[in-house]
Order: sequence, then C-alpha cells, then structure tokens
Amino acid sequence: MNRPAWDDYFMTIAEDVSERAICVKRKVGALIVKDNRILTTGYNGAPKGFNHCSEQTCLRKQMQVPSGQRHELCRGLHAEQNAIIQAAWHGVKIVGGTMYSTYQPCVICVKMMINAGIVKVIYAGGYPDELAQEMLKESQLEVIKYESRVSRS
Repeated sequence: MNRPAWDDYFMTIAEDVSERAICVKRKVGALIVKDNRILTTGYNGAPKGFNHCSEQTCLRKQMQVPSGQRHELCRGLHAEQNAIIQAAWHGVKIVGGTMYSTYQPCVICVKMMINAGIVKVIYAGGYPDELAQEMLKESQLEVIKYESRVSRS
C-alpha cells in the first residue's frame, strides 16, 4: 500500500482547506500540525459575521494594490492568521507546531507565527513580500519551500 509522506498529506489538506476561502484575489489554506496531528486549520476571508469578499468590497482590487504590499488595506484575514486565531479561540496550544500553507506567509503572518511559538513553516506557492522573506531568514523558524510530490486527479 502506498501512503503519502506527511508533508504531502498535510499540504493536500491545506489545499482542500483553501477551497473554503472567500478572497477574490487568492485562495489560501493553512493548518497547524504538531506530532503529526492537525491542531487547527484556516483559510483567508472576511471576519466572522461579515459579508464575503467580492469585487465590490475588495479595496486591494479597487486601489490596484500589488500583492505583498499594504496588507492593512484588506478586510480579510489570512489563512495563517485564522489558524492561529482558531487555536486561541479553542484553547489549543500550538507552541512547537508546524504551519503548512499553500502560499508563503506575509510579513504579518510571519510575525504572528514567531510570537505564537511556531517552529517550522512549510509553504507551496510564492508570495512577493520581501520583508517577510527577510524576516523568515532572520528568524529561528525552519522554512521549507514545498515541492509537490503527488499529483491530484
């Protein structure tokens, strides 16, 4: 019996989680794992109780803000932020955990992961946030750019 490697397994789940995302620019999924157990998941979108993101509500699209810049000009939360918030909401200890994300985290998410005690981040797609890349290099986080080893049909 062929079983996927842990990173393949968790990244596939992160991709599935991204299907719940309501961002009109990019669908992102994330999960926090510890001891090969999923602790929390998150996807990007507007806060609980808010209308879903749309072409009409997306300030970033309206103002033509490039990806990786001016993160404050967004009504949504990032997938990594939501995974951390879910841990806080449910009282789940994530110190020592690994963050899996379908994209490289932005600088805000990197800072949150560092202070939340995440020790490793594994991401698939790139994201043009130079400060995030610098902070990842300077941090104690183990950073792995995931290269897909499984094909989804």
